[in-house]
Amino acid sequence: MRLLSGMYAGKTTGAPIAFFIANEDQRSADYNELARLFRPGHADFSYQAKYGLRDPRGGGRSSARETAARVAGGAIAQRLLASEGINLHACTLEIGGIACECDNIATAGNRPYFAGDERIVPAWEDRIKNVRSLSDTLGGIVQIEAHGVPAGLGEPVFGKLDALLAAALMSVGAVKGVEQGAGFKAARMLGSEHNDALLPGGRFASNNAGGVLGGISSGQDIVLRAAVKPIPSTAREQKTVDTEGNPATITVGGRHDICAIPRIVPVLKAMTALVLADMLLQQRRMEKK
Repeated sequence: MRLLSGMYAGKTTGAPIAFFIANEDQRSADYNELARLFRPGHADFSYQAKYGLRDPRGGGRSSARETAARVAGGAIAQRLLASEGINLHACTLEIGGIACECDNIATAGNRPYFAGDERIVPAWEDRIKNVRSLSDTLGGIVQIEAHGVPAGLGEPVFGKLDALLAAALMSVGAVKGVEQGAGFKAARMLGSEHNDALLPGGRFASNNAGGVLGGISSGQDIVLRAAVKPIPSTAREQKTVDTEGNPATITVGGRHDICAIPRIVPVLKAMTALVLADMLLQQRRMEKK
């Protein structure tokens, strides 16, 4: 990465921070045979429908490579948040249907796959090895937490903090679902079970709300989970159509991961950080008026 503006002598200048990342490790020739076919699970069909054409060479806006800019921006946001006592952590809870609990999210970054529990790693590696032998791919679930978030961030209606966080995570191409706090488990709980009882000193007895009440942060940890789909590029033969609408089959070759985890974990942290930084600065402006 090469910084173009906004930095001098190791400090920000107040000018916009611009940077350049060269996409040097690319092989566009791997995509030559895909120009006339729509890849299942990819954006080929919808891009064609929207724009009337598409670039089949890879590395475009629907490529995971565009998330490099998000991670760079998120790193700046995390530095800002840390100066305010807000720290972000993430761990992997599930790969290929094999789940674990997160025993210490603060240390997950030191484990393979950002595993919530290091004891699950051998089972995940066996699962990945098996699926690779089948020329297929896997998905997973990632948990993101923000600690030290003050109460009061977010807006009551159109700028709800939880809505903005969900939108940010869903903007990452591989994410197909987002939960906060108890998430979908809340649908199976009684109201008296789901409610987080308030205690003296601004504390709560639980955190089923995931740190947000009425679209505004409560002062508890922000807890999010993202469901990551299997990578759509597989070497298994799949049914599709060509650009003329004729039935066809396709096998996607080239270099592709079996699972987006762990590469996606820093991306999800970055998107969470960018939203929280925006909301923190917005709240600071309100307080100064």
